[in-house]
Amino acid sequence: MPSPDAPARQHHNLTFAVLAVAGMSYSLMQSLVAPALPEIQRDLHTSATAVTWLLTGYLLSASVITPIAGRLGDMFGKERVLVITLAVLTGGTVVAALATSIEVMILGRLLQGAGGAMFPLAFGIIRDEFPREKVAGGIAMMSVFLGLGGGLGIVLAGPIVDNLGYHWLFWLPLAPVAFATIATVLWIPESPLKVPGKVNWAGAALLSSWLVVGLVAISQGSSWGWTSPRMLGSFALTIVLIALWIANERRAAEPLVDMRMMRRRGVWTVNLAAILVGAGMYSSFILIPQFVEMPTGSGYGFGSSVTGAGLFMLPSTTAMLLSGPIAGRMSRRYGSRPPMLLGAAVLTLSFLMLAFVHTDPVDVYVAAALVGFGVGFCFASLANLIVEVVPPEQTGVATGMNTVMRTIGGAIGSTVTAAVIASTVVGGSEPTESGFTMAFMIAAGAAGLALLTTFLVPRPRRGYGRVLAPERAAA
Repeated sequence: MPSPDAPARQHHNLTFAVLAVAGMSYSLMQSLVAPALPEIQRDLHTSATAVTWLLTGYLLSASVITPIAGRLGDMFGKERVLVITLAVLTGGTVVAALATSIEVMILGRLLQGAGGAMFPLAFGIIRDEFPREKVAGGIAMMSVFLGLGGGLGIVLAGPIVDNLGYHWLFWLPLAPVAFATIATVLWIPESPLKVPGKVNWAGAALLSSWLVVGLVAISQGSSWGWTSPRMLGSFALTIVLIALWIANERRAAEPLVDMRMMRRRGVWTVNLAAILVGAGMYSSFILIPQFVEMPTGSGYGFGSSVTGAGLFMLPSTTAMLLSGPIAGRMSRRYGSRPPMLLGAAVLTLSFLMLAFVHTDPVDVYVAAALVGFGVGFCFASLANLIVEVVPPEQTGVATGMNTVMRTIGGAIGSTVTAAVIASTVVGGSEPTESGFTMAFMIAAGAAGLALLTTFLVPRPRRGYGRVLAPERAAA
């Protein structure tokens, strides 16, 4: 944190407003195209496999760039790297908006995905710039935007496509992204904390390799076959690349990701919980709209349109927005572990309700609201739990890896639950109700495991305006 006699800097509320616009814009675009994939496929005359790369490419790009940009931000300045990240996001949005072929649109989405690096950079800026008592709340709200924008994208996609066309899924978010880029240059101060060093580019290449191979395999599981030689070979290669990456980082004089840090109980437990919570959240983005869109003749669906299905996600996004400030206050007073436990418990309950109580639309609205509260509390807590146990100079890369873990969990959760539903389709008709029940149970199981994992997170103690984990306090 800056010393009391440091030069005057921008008010932290202005800094947060700029970061909030940037974070909300990015997270909105991660899911905004999902409901429009069938129309994009028809209009661009492409295959279902190709069009899914509009989602897969976005996740891949975010996963690869996020930890690297977090490290660069720690070294060269978080504001400087954030400006570059937002500029790439702006350029990618323009490319996607102008695209008339699937290849160009995928390129735009790859560039957009790089914007995912803004979250660890934003967490570091908040830690550097905010008053000590405001850090936990600021990080909590910034984290909530990651889930909030994803849910809101599902809600808004239908009306935008129906009334304006799918290219407006890119044109509309362009204005706030461009504004955030300019505002970052004008109003966000450069980081007072920097760590001189070099980027371990060999480690970055290995990290990128195992993320790409692993996430591509997960995203293509349904089309390749989960037990096919291609799939098994990809998973084997992923394991080998992970082993090589860990060996390289342990030997490097200046590792991209400090393996000693990753081995800390307060870090690996939170990263595991992030994978599990990410799986649950992304599963809800797929399962709830698909469930309510099933025709009433199926015996369990409500026959909703794409726009109507998005409305079922509105309670979820509202609940995320409401839960963020509450979780922030709880983190300041009790530490981030209690709101994380509460969030994981509520998330588990919500998926159990969706599995067994879904005969009336009101049931789904209530369950969706519980999903939002659960995800909101969890996302608000995850980044704070990481920040509480790592030194300031490792904030960027540590929160970057935690964000990547959520993305990996989301890829796993959405793919597995979609595969479960698809496996119950017989003769080209709709999936069975039991398929949805099983998928909701899998999501509940992931949330339940996140709850159990959170009990393993070290109990924090208070220190310098917020709580610190014992292992960090002793460092």
